[in-house]
Amino acid sequence: MTATRVLVLNSGSSSVKYQLLDMRDSTRLAVGLVERIGEQGSRLKHTPLTDGGGTRERSVAIADHAAALKAVAEELARDGLGLDSPELAAIGHRVVHGGQSFTEPTVIDDAVLAEIERLIPVAPLHNPANLMGIRTARALRPDLPQVAVFDTAFHTTMPESAARYAIDVATADAYRVRRYGFHGTSHAYVSRATAALLGKAPEEVNVIVLHLGNGASASAVRAGRCVDTSMGLTPLEGLVMGTRSGDIDPAVIFHLMRVGGMSTDEIDTLLNKKSGLIGLCGDNDMREISRRIDEGDERAELAFGIYIHRLKKYIGAYCAVLGRVDAIAFTAGVGENAARVRQAALAGLEPLGPAVDADLNAVRSDEARLISPAGARVAVAVVPTDEELEIATQTYALVDR
Repeated sequence: MTATRVLVLNSGSSSVKYQLLDMRDSTRLAVGLVERIGEQGSRLKHTPLTDGGGTRERSVAIADHAAALKAVAEELARDGLGLDSPELAAIGHRVVHGGQSFTEPTVIDDAVLAEIERLIPVAPLHNPANLMGIRTARALRPDLPQVAVFDTAFHTTMPESAARYAIDVATADAYRVRRYGFHGTSHAYVSRATAALLGKAPEEVNVIVLHLGNGASASAVRAGRCVDTSMGLTPLEGLVMGTRSGDIDPAVIFHLMRVGGMSTDEIDTLLNKKSGLIGLCGDNDMREISRRIDEGDERAELAFGIYIHRLKKYIGAYCAVLGRVDAIAFTAGVGENAARVRQAALAGLEPLGPAVDADLNAVRSDEARLISPAGARVAVAVVPTDEELEIATQTYALVDR
């Protein structure tokens, strides 16, 4: 029997998201979430998709990631999809930061683990949790290939002129300070799916991808390869996000330290958790912000205006970087669902080529689709992202050789 299943694990500091896929036809067999690991009120939510069975939820004490994955294995076994199945080909792990070391999916061994651990200083919130998931999965199935798929890998094709900051080279190299970019699995998937929507190969098109969720990033993709992206050393740089400031004058930090008496940790918390939309208007849910705008709320309107202004700047910049743009693709929670954001982001940019058909833009759908009028010089697309499928696809391609 040929093993064709891939289990995808996305391990956070207190959660594990998972999906089991059959790569013969990319169908999902089960999806689930373990949350509040190591806290009171731990909960597991599991949905088998093979027999129409409903979602199973249970509150159970889950002390650590080892206990979480054991609970996941038990739920999968109840559906005949256990981790001991000979049909399981590999486990694919989302790893947020691969630095310059990892430019493609990689089979995990002790040396790979050590390098992911070495990168913790540039991804202190994410890589430790990713490592816990990997180590636990390896202990459960030491005989099974485990593959790391890195958020940063898609962006390693950026030229040095885009990846380098204009600071002293020796200092930058000593501390690995450069632009890495994130959301890479989403940008890779959406750029290829956009090309397919246009009936072309990825190598034939230039695409601006706008991944707009609570975290948000933009990328310029030329012929299937990323040449620029908005996030940098960390996911803080770039667009205005739900709770992150995005681009800011670095001297603001010095000012807050010297004049405001704030500590490094306080400024870190301010810029990552208390800024962006929530800092501007108290809400980071675009649906709520839109409702408030409709009611005449000036703070919500200002927050929306700042969000859109930054987005337009990046779209314009990436039109310049690419030279020729074939499509602009919106994805992730806001990008896929907020027609108001899509319309506003491209309003006034018609001389650059993109245009939005108001009726097509208003349609809600889970399918990839064009929302530009026929004949538009630059197509505008809405493409639901599928990072789990991308991780599974990259994982299976690596082990099925």
